[in-house]
Amino acid sequence: MSQMNNTTWHTELGIFAGIKPILVLEGNVLDSYRYPGSESLPEGSIISLEQYLHHFFKDKGYGNIVFYDSIRGFRNDYEEGQLAAFADRTSLPLEGDHIPACFKGVGEESATNALHTALTQKQVPTAVVMNYASRYIVTPDSMTQAEVDSFNALQQLGLIGTEVENEKGKRLKNVLVLVVNKANDVPAWFYMKNPGVKTVTVTAPTQAEREAFIRSGNFCAFFAPDIYQAEMPYYEEHPEELAKLRDRFVALTDEFCFTELNMLLRLSRQERFHIRELCHVVDLYRYGVKENPWNAIDRAKVRAGRDLLSARVKGQPTAIEKVLGIIKRSISGLGATSTRPRGVLFFAGPTGTGKTETAKAMAELIFGSDASIIRFDMAEYKQPHSDQKLLGAPPGYIGYEAGGQLTNAVKKKPFSILLFDEIEKADGSILDKFLQILDDGRLTDGKGETVYFSESVIIFTSNLGIMEVGADGRSHMTVGAGEPYEQVERKVKTSVENYFKFTLGRPELFNRIGADNVVVFDFIRPPVDEAILQMQIDNLVKAYKTEKNIDITIERAVFDTLLAAYRAKSELGGRGIRNLVEARLRTPLDTHLFDEDAEENATVIVHGVCGDDVPTLDCTIVKHP
Repeated sequence: MSQMNNTTWHTELGIFAGIKPILVLEGNVLDSYRYPGSESLPEGSIISLEQYLHHFFKDKGYGNIVFYDSIRGFRNDYEEGQLAAFADRTSLPLEGDHIPACFKGVGEESATNALHTALTQKQVPTAVVMNYASRYIVTPDSMTQAEVDSFNALQQLGLIGTEVENEKGKRLKNVLVLVVNKANDVPAWFYMKNPGVKTVTVTAPTQAEREAFIRSGNFCAFFAPDIYQAEMPYYEEHPEELAKLRDRFVALTDEFCFTELNMLLRLSRQERFHIRELCHVVDLYRYGVKENPWNAIDRAKVRAGRDLLSARVKGQPTAIEKVLGIIKRSISGLGATSTRPRGVLFFAGPTGTGKTETAKAMAELIFGSDASIIRFDMAEYKQPHSDQKLLGAPPGYIGYEAGGQLTNAVKKKPFSILLFDEIEKADGSILDKFLQILDDGRLTDGKGETVYFSESVIIFTSNLGIMEVGADGRSHMTVGAGEPYEQVERKVKTSVENYFKFTLGRPELFNRIGADNVVVFDFIRPPVDEAILQMQIDNLVKAYKTEKNIDITIERAVFDTLLAAYRAKSELGGRGIRNLVEARLRTPLDTHLFDEDAEENATVIVHGVCGDDVPTLDCTIVKHP
């Protein structure tokens, strides 16, 4: 047998098949597999696990190999004579291509009685594979006596371990193989602390196996014959480009099983992908799109992105530059070949300084619309087990079939910006999940479906480092607008890092985010506050004109009064300016218009504002017919 590209589980199986009388195979057992090769099977053949085990035990020198499941009983669909020999040895009636036998119980015609006969005889080395063993009982926690007896009979076989000499003089141990989804699908007492049982985990294809798959004769099968014939000569002249293409495919198919790789092969051929488009088939398989939206982004618009972001977010030049760098890296950098999210950002700083607005502006710049942002208020996930609401309940729990709010949203809109507001308010169980998201770019929800985050940008926002609780139990500011930005940035970044390292005790999560990806927003300082106030007033005036046909003029004295009122409480940020305009300008203006019956078609001049508790306006209103 060839030793090239043997998997860990294949090697482990080869070692313990000659030592342990019972093997439990768990994990990726429903896949197809690349067989290393033998005299009867070409190297690299992609076959089912049953066929794999048949050839494996045949190559090991076993003379009788049969398979069992609780529906058909004993069988062997891969080699004539194997089942008949088993029937002769166990005295069970052969019915066509199978031997009926019930798993439950230990009577003369039961499967367990036949197994005891076959695996304790000393005439021919025998291997019996019990497939779908996870389904022989309803649950290992509540078994009938007949089910207990059956597994007890199997357990006793592990204590016997009969050895038989084959035709070539090699001594082999009769072996029983149970194929399960996971080991605890069968009773724990069956395999735990049982020296006769070895559990082997069948894994998804390794990087080396995926490389062998794409570099083998399978490569041409990805493409229609006319496309391959027309385009392959170019890549034969430029082997370095072909190598990059294959390497990217291998990276993007991390954790794909062989069954899925074969599906990619058929899908690529069916949709007539060109060789240069090989990796696009992964997007089609995962997301249902042939053209990745990241490849269709208007790069000229991104190059001019500073103007777009600055128009929406005032007074944050440092944050905007860092955000633009992340956007450009997400489009053209390593994110294009990695399974990790396209970008990760941690927005920190005072409230009302544009953190959420920057995320919305990014969505517009990258995907053309604010609708491409998916926002989660993490204050809603501060209770224990909140991770189930976000990610979905485990199987067997109420509502697990509904999935989680996050996983459902990402499945629906995989090309998006994910915004997690005030991340420090979330329960620790949720933060643990982000380790996998940030590292692997994937997550398995309660329904067992894999959700991919590799085409999203993840943004966390936080007010860490701005407030702290004093000895008197009251919150107070730890940084102020009077401090230079460099000092604010240093304090806030230190507070964020200390929070993850010491308060949470999760330094690894901070490392996944990356210190360079922490973006600190500055206080709204003069003259930026004037620009934001003017923008809010202009928006208000425009809205009245568009919706009510009311022409409004705001005199300078009004602007100055509002600006002075804001600067007295500047720690409220840009949101404070918006609230101030709403409370001291729009609300009293609406009141005047209502009282004067001038809610449409009018001209208004606002001369001044006064009053704090009950704001009033000094204004002139002229109604038009």
